Amino acid sequence: MDKPKRKPGRPPMLTGKRTRLIKAKLTEEEYNRLLEIQKASGLNRMELIRRQVLGNRVAMAVNANELLTALDAIGAELGRAGNNINQLARHANLLNRQGRLRPEVVAEFNRLFNGYIHTQRELEKQIRQLLRHLKR
Repeated sequence: MDKPKRKPGRPPMLTGKRTRLIKAKLTEEEYNRLLEIQKASGLNRMELIRRQVLGNRVAMAVNANELLTALDAIGAELGRAGNNINQLARHANLLNRQGRLRPEVVAEFNRLFNGYIHTQRELEKQIRQLLRHLKR
């Protein structure tokens, strides 16, 4: 008994077949921006446009190597900053014991340290947002 011949290629779609075509003109800048978004998202151009138009916003694809390299650099920089702060604190304690620590130096250090703490908290918040975004 012979099997029926199967047509080569992709099986026909029974539902959800896309039959409508749209066209859009873009400026050179718009087109370049579209290509950037497409590259970052990892989607083909039509899927990217479809998601943007229909409200399924594109979750940007993240290059894991680039992300880990950037996070590693940030961690190293934070480590260096922490070392500098420790050195400054040790030096300030030495000057304080000698009675040579000026109040305006302490005030300026406190101002700068508060800025550092604010920046570090913002960085932590951004990293948490990134991690939540990646979990989706």
